[in-house]
Amino acid sequence: MVQLPIKRTIERIPGGMMIVPLFTGAIIRTLAPGTPQFFGSFTGALFTGALTILAIFYVCMGSTIEFKATPYILKKGGALFAAKVATAIVVGVLLGRVWGEAPVPNGILAGLSTLAVVAAMNDTNGGLYMALMGEFGSPRDVAAYTIMSIESGPFLTMVTLGVAGLSAFPWQALVGAILPLAVGMLLGNLDRQMRAFLAPAVPVLIPFFAFALGANIDLTTVWKAGLLGIGLGVFVVVATGIVLFFTDRLTGGNGTAGLAAASTAGNAAAVPAIVAAANPVYKPAAASATVLVATSVVVTAILVPILTAWWNRRVSTRGEPNAIAAPVATSPSARPSVRP
Repeated sequence: MVQLPIKRTIERIPGGMMIVPLFTGAIIRTLAPGTPQFFGSFTGALFTGALTILAIFYVCMGSTIEFKATPYILKKGGALFAAKVATAIVVGVLLGRVWGEAPVPNGILAGLSTLAVVAAMNDTNGGLYMALMGEFGSPRDVAAYTIMSIESGPFLTMVTLGVAGLSAFPWQALVGAILPLAVGMLLGNLDRQMRAFLAPAVPVLIPFFAFALGANIDLTTVWKAGLLGIGLGVFVVVATGIVLFFTDRLTGGNGTAGLAAASTAGNAAAVPAIVAAANPVYKPAAASATVLVATSVVVTAILVPILTAWWNRRVSTRGEPNAIAAPVATSPSARPSVRP
């Protein structure tokens, strides 16, 4: 039987396993919105089961996060984690005072919202970070993502929006947002066999929840999201990149690890829908925010490796510590990848 390189082709697109199914679902929703009702049954469930799939995804993701960490990993990962979240909180507070919970109604920024910006800033592309640190850093820098992976999920975005003075979430919603991840962490740390069992499901679930998320997006209402998404991605790289760069320098690094973490994670595109489900006041912003964040994933996956490789070359010529001279394009491990 003829074999087609479907997976390989999709993976050539930065974050392809997230982006392609998401936009496929959005196209079907836009051109044939009655498809889920027409087929019903299991086919209909594929269009409407995003939150259920995400709940399973976060349990499996949590099982990969280890409790134990060396002092260096705690210092480096903790500093980068705190710096990125703090930056998102500051930006969330500023934008929250101007825009509130609703998306911008008109003008060049129409569709942009505090929810979109905070969701794009709060979560680091772990696959990209670890690939870049594997190329330009040390094993300890790679392991620092153990701490940074706590960013996964909607919990910190909900907290950030609450700190920004926007509509708060009931404590049950906050606990519910982090509980699947916490259960997965507990299972994975108590039993290595459970970790080995659950972890392989993480990449498998990505295209399924991405498709279901896309199936709730009408592209006619977010036609400007592409241009805005590019701007959002650039903003994430610049705003978080500057803060993380200096944070890395202050914790003994040369800035490379900070720049490598200035990205948007693939699963951040799922956060707006979860936030809207927990608090309906964010529902008007959720659809456009999903597309904006998904676009930011691609933009940051392209820009961050270029910026990180450029800076590493500079510090390596100066003989700074922790600098490894290697062009990003020469190694498959440095190709942009998107953490789920």
